[in-house]
Amino acid sequence: MKIGYVGTGIMGGAMAGRLLAVGHTLFLYNRTSAKCQALAAQGGMVCESPADVAERSEVVFINVPDTPDVAKVLFDSDGIIDGAEPGLVVIDNSTISPAATRRFAGRLKEMDADYLDAPVSGGDVGARQGTLAIMVGGELAVFERCMPLLKVLGARVELVGPVGAGQTCKAINQLFCAIHMLACCEGIALAKKAALDPAVMVDIVSSGAGGSWALKNLGPKIIAGDMAPGFMIDLLSKDLRYTMELASEGGQPLLGTSLVQQLFQEARQSGLGRQGTQALCRVVDSLAKNLVQGLD
Repeated sequence: MKIGYVGTGIMGGAMAGRLLAVGHTLFLYNRTSAKCQALAAQGGMVCESPADVAERSEVVFINVPDTPDVAKVLFDSDGIIDGAEPGLVVIDNSTISPAATRRFAGRLKEMDADYLDAPVSGGDVGARQGTLAIMVGGELAVFERCMPLLKVLGARVELVGPVGAGQTCKAINQLFCAIHMLACCEGIALAKKAALDPAVMVDIVSSGAGGSWALKNLGPKIIAGDMAPGFMIDLLSKDLRYTMELASEGGQPLLGTSLVQQLFQEARQSGLGRQGTQALCRVVDSLAKNLVQGLD
């Protein structure tokens, strides 16, 4: 198929690369065009605008940081809407507001274009390996038509409801990611304090009931002092804002999520926003140092 991909950062670049590798013709756009060059070297075609991408494509994927970014890609001058022909499908892999997603889909429907919100989970590792979990909102017929593409990107692809449901599910997913990350940081910190080899602890706990994706994949990075981002603190903090908005709309208190949201905000204020989410360990370590100093 003729596929467009707008947003070729850490996640989008890897996902677009998988689509290219299985033989699809790929049209690319990224605000920083240099981020398209690796894919261009593999045969992808770099376009001048999202409109240019849409004009050449049957399906356009979007993977950008936040709701306003998706709005710009879709509706600004030279946005997708300016190049869209009837029958175009837009698949948004970004993590954004569920309410805004429904509005976006409505505007595209007026042009006879279809929209799937399809946020993903599994980090940069899952993006490279094609093992992402993809939670999709949209119409069944559109979902089934796009399933061959989505299966290139994910090991688990599920239609969870109508448009907006994918983003709702992703907001809940980020609740788990954040709380698991805090548990991972605290568990490793406690192992060190208790003179237990943290690598041994991570290995054995990962294979039991206390295991998680965060512990298995990011625990070793914490131990090694590797804070390079697979997924940045800035982005998870943004996602948690949508989780808390969803909770507020439904009248559901989220005590653990509220706490971990505050800790990630503290990490951002400490200059860690561009680091991987595992850099939350720096905040946990800082809290321990402050406690010791207070006792002294």
